[in-house]
Amino acid sequence: ETSTIRIGSGGIMLPNHSALKVAENFRLLETMFPGRIDLGMGRAPGGDRLTAAMLNPSNSFSEQSYFTQLEHLQAYFTDQAETQYGSLLAVPQCVGIPQQWILGSSAGGSSLIAAKYGLGLVVARFISGQADGSITEQYRKHFRPSELFPEPKAMLAISVFCAATEEKAAQLRKLSDHNLLKFERGIFEPLSPYSEIADHEFTPGELLRINNNKGRIVSGTPGQVKDQLTALAEEFEVDEIIVTTMTYSKADRFESFRLLAEAFQ
Repeated sequence: ETSTIRIGSGGIMLPNHSALKVAENFRLLETMFPGRIDLGMGRAPGGDRLTAAMLNPSNSFSEQSYFTQLEHLQAYFTDQAETQYGSLLAVPQCVGIPQQWILGSSAGGSSLIAAKYGLGLVVARFISGQADGSITEQYRKHFRPSELFPEPKAMLAISVFCAATEEKAAQLRKLSDHNLLKFERGIFEPLSPYSEIADHEFTPGELLRINNNKGRIVSGTPGQVKDQLTALAEEFEVDEIIVTTMTYSKADRFESFRLLAEAFQ
């Protein structure tokens, strides 16, 4: 049982859900683990339009609708929600409010939304390898202090594959590159084991896409990964890093986490 690790969501795609449902789910988590809950939110559908429409039939996919949801969410968390039918309380009641973060991949847009509402910013480098330090610079410049965040706070989200040897790290990287290419072609399939793609030779076009995506991933031995993440943290001036490690093998994922933790001890 953990006692200090923070838990929550790296990014709930808010337009796919009811703001009330999200508020109640995270109030429950805050009640169970007070002061340890992070609520990360994004505005992308997170998949195809049909799936998004089925998840939330009232989703208009508009920017204003997203703003409205954010405002409703703040009202639910502070017991100030008013509807056309009267006031509404999100349950359960709890003392604290989960820390809230806005997921963004480029300057403007999400970084300004996070600044406007006084929320934390998560730079989604695992989505856009071209994201650079300008996104956090703009966020800090326009930040409005809030009860949750008296000062701006930024986080970097990136894919990480850490292995004991360079050979193993290269295998995990190749598997990730292969799956990213499938995803970009609209092929949504379960992850493949490395043995199925070990002999695959990427085409020139695929190599070009892999090169364009290289900023989304950090891979290598513990020392190499630590150096790369430290450099990125300095470039983006972030307070912390959140990693995603999508592997076919659960053992590979856990080993990556273990080696990464040891590297930063």
